[in-house]
Amino acid sequence: MRKFKLIIVVAVAFFAASSLQADEFSKVGTSGAQFLKIGVGARYTAMGEAAVANVGDAYALYWNPAALGGLTQSHLEFTTIAYVSNVNLNYVAFAKPLSFGSIGGAVTALTSGDMEITTVDQPDGTGKMFSASSYAITLGFARQWTEFFSFGLSAKYITERISEERASGIAFDFGTLLQPGYRNLRIGMNISNLGPEMKYSGPELNFNYNPSGDNESYDNAKGVLDVDSYDLPLVFRIGAAYDIQYSPSTRLTLSVEARDPSDNDQQGSFGAEVAFQETFFLRGGWQLNQEEQSASVGAGLALKVWNATDLSMNYAFADFGRLNSVHRFSLGLRF
Repeated sequence: MRKFKLIIVVAVAFFAASSLQADEFSKVGTSGAQFLKIGVGARYTAMGEAAVANVGDAYALYWNPAALGGLTQSHLEFTTIAYVSNVNLNYVAFAKPLSFGSIGGAVTALTSGDMEITTVDQPDGTGKMFSASSYAITLGFARQWTEFFSFGLSAKYITERISEERASGIAFDFGTLLQPGYRNLRIGMNISNLGPEMKYSGPELNFNYNPSGDNESYDNAKGVLDVDSYDLPLVFRIGAAYDIQYSPSTRLTLSVEARDPSDNDQQGSFGAEVAFQETFFLRGGWQLNQEEQSASVGAGLALKVWNATDLSMNYAFADFGRLNSVHRFSLGLRF
C-alpha cells in the first residue's frame, strides 16, 4: 500500500508541474512523428483510449508494455484504420509469454495516397505527384516481478518519408502495472516515445546557386537547405481499470486515464465495456480536452475456433468533429 501511495504522489506532482509549465507557453504543434499518437486496437479506442491500465494482449506494446508480463497465452493482433484525409494506418503485433517474462514485437505503417506538388508560382499544382509514409518497428519485454507488480519496456525504430526526404530515430517506452490487492483494481503508468530529436535529409534539399548573382563568370556553388530537427511526441499516462461482475454471464469494465503529452495540453478519457458470456461486447468512451475527437463506440465478438485457439473481432467508431469520423477494425488470435 505504501508503494501505491508513493506512485499516486509522484503522478500528482508530475501533473502539477506540467500544469505550471503549460501556463508559460503553448506546447501545441511542437513535435513531429504524429502517427505515434494514433491509437491502435479497436477495443481500446472504442473505450476512449483509456487503456494504460486495461490493456491485456499484444496491444500492450503500444499502450503499456508492462501488461505483457501478465500474458498466459500467445497473442497475434492486427488493426487497420481508415484515418482522416485518406490516410491509412496498419498495425500488427505479436506477444508470447516465456519462463523469464514475456516478449513481443510490432510494426506500425502509415501511408498516404498520392498528392500533387504545389509551388508559390503554381498554387494549383505542378502536375507532379508525391507521397508520404511513416513506419515504426517495436520490440518489447515485460516481467511480472511480484503478484502485484509488473514492469515492461520497449524500443522502437522510427522512420518517416515525405517525397524523397527521410528522417529516422529511436524511441523507448517504459511502463508499470500495479494490482494493489483491492479486488481486481489495476493501476497503470506509461511513458511513451522517449528519444532524441529527428531531422529530415534527402536529395530534394540540395540546390545550386550563383554566389555573384547574374555574373556568369562564376560557377554555380552547391548548397543544402537546412531544416530544423523535431522532437518526438512524448506522452505520460496514468490510469485505472476495474471490473464489476454483475452475474456469472455479465461483466462491466470501467477505465479512466489522464495523460500529459509534450506537444499539447493535458487530456483525459474514460470508457466502459459490457461483456456478455465473454463472447459479445459493447463499448463506449469519451475523451476530454481534445480539439476534435470526443465520443467513441464499438462492439466485439470472441469465438473459439480450435481447441485452445480463440479469435476476436472488434470494431470502433470515433467522432472527429469537423474531420468527420474514423473507423477501426481489429482481428486477434489467442493461442
